[in-house]
Amino acid sequence: MNPGLLSCIENENIEIQLLLEAIFLKYGYDFRDYSQAHIKRRIMNRYKQEGFKSLAEMQHRMIYEQSFFQVLLSDLSINVTEMFRDPYFYKFIRQEIIPVLKTYPFIKIWHAGCSTGEEVYSMAIMLKEEGLYERCQIFATDFNDRVLQKAIDGIYPLKYIRDYMSNYQESGGHYSLADYYTAKYESVIMDASLKEKIVFANHNLVTDSVFGEINMIVCRNVLIYFTNPLQDQVIKLFSDSLCPGGILALGSKENLTFCECGADFETVGDKEKVFRKKYY
Repeated sequence: MNPGLLSCIENENIEIQLLLEAIFLKYGYDFRDYSQAHIKRRIMNRYKQEGFKSLAEMQHRMIYEQSFFQVLLSDLSINVTEMFRDPYFYKFIRQEIIPVLKTYPFIKIWHAGCSTGEEVYSMAIMLKEEGLYERCQIFATDFNDRVLQKAIDGIYPLKYIRDYMSNYQESGGHYSLADYYTAKYESVIMDASLKEKIVFANHNLVTDSVFGEINMIVCRNVLIYFTNPLQDQVIKLFSDSLCPGGILALGSKENLTFCECGADFETVGDKEKVFRKKYY
């Protein structure tokens, strides 16, 4: 590679690290151990949209204009989700994990990195159909207040509902997805009864502490954006939060193979990336 181009890329990467350090020092959000390729792509996309002349100019605006930081925060958030995403995963939970959960008098489930909430409502629907919802407490958390508010509102574009219906049926749904929402104009509004056992809260997996005695943690397609050391840190957080025998559900491209705390878990669904915390 051309030495001048190599130096330019190196300088750009340093400036991005300085920007991430400034975000942490100013606002307390820690992206320093996220996948560099993912973070760089998001930052440079915003950089081009705003027409900045340098990353230093972008950093200055981020520090002095909180409204711009909120825009950048949304860029850096991971918000790719859908209802009953990966139907085979929900079918596995329904067939293999729900029967175990039914043996508990009370169940606590944590959706970590819940984004705009589609998968939280999917879980609530499944629990209702399996007769478990009334003895559950669901914690739905994300560090981005904007997407968290969308989850609380439970209002989604009507154009996606056909795919959601297909996912629901493939996941083993008992009825019709239309039973759980009201269509209005170009949106669907999730039924208020689905929210009764859900607590929505701001929580940062990188900087915040554990939840205690959780029976099941769902954190799908979040760890793939973290470096290996940060993955270790978050898996330890999950291990410390789960009760013995508790279930950890990850995304289809995630695993515990290279995590230090991976030894705390045994695999119960290889394709589905579902793990159980060992009894010691």
